[in-house]
Amino acid sequence: MHIRIRRIRNRRRWRRLFDLQRLRRDERGIQLVEAAIVVPIFLVLFAATAEFGRYFYEYTTLAKAARGGARYLSTSEVGTVGDTAAKNIVVFGNPAGTGSPLLPDLAPSHVVITREGGVPVLPDRVTVKIVGYQHQPIFNLGALTGIQSLSMNVAVQPSVTMRFLLTQPPAI
Repeated sequence: MHIRIRRIRNRRRWRRLFDLQRLRRDERGIQLVEAAIVVPIFLVLFAATAEFGRYFYEYTTLAKAARGGARYLSTSEVGTVGDTAAKNIVVFGNPAGTGSPLLPDLAPSHVVITREGGVPVLPDRVTVKIVGYQHQPIFNLGALTGIQSLSMNVAVQPSVTMRFLLTQPPAI
């Protein structure tokens, strides 16, 4: 090969290498790559924060409702009328059971009332527990990914125990 042709080829090779070096130093589009990496992470963090906030709201709402029902039962006489009114207080916020439930899909069947200690007509403690109520997530990972074991349906089960405040048995 002639020396002149070899020199031309070497210059072209060096020029290509120099062009690659220039591209490596060029920073156009770097922000787009960084955004493509960071935005999905921020979206997942935002969704997780929103779901945790909704779950916490549901739990505290049910805990306050159970506290109201336990407070009602701790000052009322033992009987099915008081139990029905307490369940209505927990679910609807009033003893009559009118209006809409405090949370969607909440029913009186989710409320369990137990009395402990003492005698049947004068117990020591009253416990109101919410059982079987499921948190329904907005971002359901099981449905989004097709893997049903990733479901975020979590049972919300607050429980409140109070001392029974009546000290006299009911008149017979």
